[in-house]
Amino acid sequence: MRQRILIILGHPAEASLCGAIADAYQSGAQASGQDVRLLSLGKLNFDPILRNGYNTIQTLEPDLLAAQESIAWAEHLVFVYPIWWGSIPAILKGFFDRIFLPGFAFKFKKDALMVDGLLKQRTAHLIATMDTPPWYYRLVYRMPGHNQMKRTILEFCGIKPVEITSFGPVKNSQASTREKWLASAYQFGLNGLAR
Repeated sequence: MRQRILIILGHPAEASLCGAIADAYQSGAQASGQDVRLLSLGKLNFDPILRNGYNTIQTLEPDLLAAQESIAWAEHLVFVYPIWWGSIPAILKGFFDRIFLPGFAFKFKKDALMVDGLLKQRTAHLIATMDTPPWYYRLVYRMPGHNQMKRTILEFCGIKPVEITSFGPVKNSQASTREKWLASAYQFGLNGLAR
């Protein structure tokens, strides 16, 4: 069944391992006949700083309006990004701050303590690279970046299920290991979620 897939590259540089992973996923998805868009955050022109919180919503730049349209269009979201300082890159956090707004991504319920996620009927796959061994990130650090992305951003906005794939450690990795990661990304695109 044809699916609308949006790949969001959360690394500021396209010429990166994350960029190669996003390209491999896109190639696999296109080979399986999916309808695919790729959004590279490093190429967008936007202010990643939410200047006044949600008290005054900043006017969205054209690139952010187009990004919102792509998210509304998508049935499956794929985020490819590095884990830096245990969490997501600033450009990806700023992207969420600016466009996952009340009325687009969620709305407060009457009592203002609970929210309704407005991005239901979508799934997501997180593909994160890291220098920390993934087992250490999971057991010792307790995956702060993964939890932030899955629980406090995507699931909060109604996106479920959220699959997570961790590639690492990147530092000092062999070319053969990186090729295996790219082959895995291609297979994810070809076959769907990581499960």
